[in-house]
Parts: sequence; structure tokens; C-alpha cells
Amino acid sequence: MKPVQIAPAQGKLGILLVGLGAVSTTFIAGVLAIRKGLSKPIGSLTQMGTIRLGKRTDGRSPRIGDLFPLASLDDVVFGGWDLFDENCYEAARTAGVLEPALLDQIKPELEAITPWPAVFDQRYVKRLSGTHVKTGRNKKDLAEQVIADVRRFKKEKALDRLVMVWCGSTEVYLTETAAHASVEAFERALEANDDTIPSSMIYAYAAISEGIPYANAAPNLSADIPALVALAATTQTPLAGKDLKTGQTLIKTIMAPGLKARLLGVDGWYSTNILGNRDGEVLDDPESFKTKEESKKSVLDYILQPHLYPDLYSDLHHVVRINYYPPRGDNKEGWDNIDLVGWLGYKMQLKINFLCRDSILAAPIVLDVALFLDLAKRAGMHGIQEWLSFYFKSPQHAPGLYPEHDLFIQLMKLKNTLRHLAGEELITHLGLEYYD
Repeated sequence: MKPVQIAPAQGKLGILLVGLGAVSTTFIAGVLAIRKGLSKPIGSLTQMGTIRLGKRTDGRSPRIGDLFPLASLDDVVFGGWDLFDENCYEAARTAGVLEPALLDQIKPELEAITPWPAVFDQRYVKRLSGTHVKTGRNKKDLAEQVIADVRRFKKEKALDRLVMVWCGSTEVYLTETAAHASVEAFERALEANDDTIPSSMIYAYAAISEGIPYANAAPNLSADIPALVALAATTQTPLAGKDLKTGQTLIKTIMAPGLKARLLGVDGWYSTNILGNRDGEVLDDPESFKTKEESKKSVLDYILQPHLYPDLYSDLHHVVRINYYPPRGDNKEGWDNIDLVGWLGYKMQLKINFLCRDSILAAPIVLDVALFLDLAKRAGMHGIQEWLSFYFKSPQHAPGLYPEHDLFIQLMKLKNTLRHLAGEELITHLGLEYYD
């Protein structure tokens, strides 16, 4: 196999973040702290992960960051939008994720990052309101204002490349309409202020129009519509999403494949979450919660495949609850009760209590997705990047395909894509060659 030609990561990479709340400020502060040697990039595959090449007996397992021309953290520049005008230091203090002692060591750098006014409409995120927002004639005008922000940022910071990640709040539940069917229909809908185009789609359209790789870290309908997928094909833009796989769903995509592998039945899976950050406040609205619920509940259906294993999973009762509880802040608690069925129909239970930190789990994912999308762009890859489904609850996929949710299959897909780019043999784990 010949390696894919990948353009070098020359110059600086601008990472554009829509929403400078808990996730974004934890991500930005983390990168700044790592650059200063104050901490380590724990949780990041691009920074700490290795990849096996060749046979097990070859002993070749280089770090991913050494094998591929990923953008250096020293070359990353941050910019973004928010409906509140706090700079990143103030926003990080408000979020309350990171200790003030750490934030104070990078205070000047954080204070220098101030948000641009956001595209925001409270109809799509009902529990939030802000005054640091754009106004315009219509949604097409708002998209053009976002593009102007991007172009100005690129020029002022002398950037070579850009990536955009939606880290904003979960929007209300929407489904595809005629406005989403084609680029032409979508642009007419922008002009007409169509209600089925939420803020996230305006950002996605702006990024894709400029050929900027775009990822959706939330579960709302965004770039995963025919119009924007078609536009991405025209502008040669990589896409990834949606909804970062962090706490409870991360555990679910680890546990469910194991139970299915041993053909243990599941009668019920009750999941509840307690969190008190802005995300919890937004999800306290039933319409935003439905968007998140659809993302979280679909995981088990695709992993367990009840149509193939009706005796084991056809009567599964899957319940998902999210409870806004302000005292908990960003320290989310995920609690799962799993009712299992074993040999001869004997009942068992598994209980999982995951006391996690949502933004701490999300920050390294934002980093990896941004760096891998930049790599994809330089490798000539465009459209849906299914190999990045490892990072998402509701992986974007081609029409007619079911999404792959099994974390271990997703990781194999990701690493085999990297092996393909490097011109290395894909690893099937067959292993017969060791016994010939």
C-alpha cells in the first residue's frame, strides 16, 4: 500500500469554537496549560495514543502524533462566539470546572480571548438568553456575518488553516424538511428566515461554504442534512458529529458490546443523570431534552440489534432521564441499573455509578476531533468522516447505513483509517499467520 499524500501542517491552525462555555474554556485552558508544561493531555488520542503497525511480533507501536503530521499545540490559535461577553478567563471562572489556581497561571492568555457576538435565537434554546448577539436582515445575512468574522480572524492572526466545532447548547428537536433537501432550497430558506434552520445550521453553512472542516459536538440537527452534505462535497470539506460521547453513553458503549458478546439478555436499562451546569439547565427544557434523548437512546438499539437477537433484546425497556440539579455543577453523576438475563433465564443486575466531570471528559475529544479534521482536510478527505464516530453518541453516516456505536469497532475503524493513510497494512486481528 502507498501512503496517502498529506500536506504538511505548516503555519498556524485556528480552532473556531461556537460557544465559549464550560467545554470550550476547559479545552482552551487545558491546551494552554499543556503548552506551558503545567499538565498532561490525558484523554487525548492525538497526544498520548499509540498505533500498532504490522504484526504483533514486529514490535512497532509509534505514537500517533509522531506518525502523522498533526498540528502542534504550539501552533493552535483560538477564536469563537458566545451570547455572553465574558472573556475566556471570566467564562472559565463562571463555569467552575477548573481550579482558580490553574486558571491564574494562564490568566493573561485566557483574558486575551474574547468572544464575538453570537448568532442566537431563544426559540431554539429556550432556557438561555443573552445580549451579546448578532442582528441581521435574515439568516443569510447572519451567515455572512459569521463568514466575515472568520475571514477577519484568519487575517489578523495570520492563520493558514481553520477548523470549526459547535460547542453550543443543545437546540430543540427538529427533523428534516424540504428546506434541508438541497443547497438551493437551503439558501432560499436562509433568505426567508425559515424556522427549520436553527443557529447551529447557520454556523455549519458558514464553515462549509468557506471549506472549513466542521464538527457538531451537540445532538441537534446541524450539518447532518442533505443540503450541507452536498455543499461539503462541492467545497471539499470534512464533516464530523454529532454529540460528544463523554459520560454515561461512553460507559454504555463500553458495557453493551461486552454483554452482547457473551449473549447475555437485557430486560431493562434505566439511566439517569444529575448535573447542574448550563447544559443541565438547557436540557431542563423538554424540547431540548428530546434532542438529547434521541441521541442517547438510539445507542442500545444499534449495538444490541434486537432484530437479530429477539430472545435477548426484543423486550428491552430503555429509559433515559436527565435531572437539572444546580448544586452538582459540572460534576455530573450518571447512574445505570441494568436488568440482565443469564443461563436458563436466571435474572441478574448490574449497577453503575459514574461520578464524572463532563467538561473534563469532553475537552480532549474537542482537541482530537479538531486535529483529526485538519489532518483529513490536508489528506484530501471530505464529506462525512465516519472514522471519527469513536467520539460521538450519534455518529453521522451515509444515507442507508446504520451508525456504528460499538466503541471497540469504532476504535478499530479509526486506527485502520490511520493505517490506510500511512500506507500500512490494515489489521484484521485474524492472527492465523502466527500459526502457519
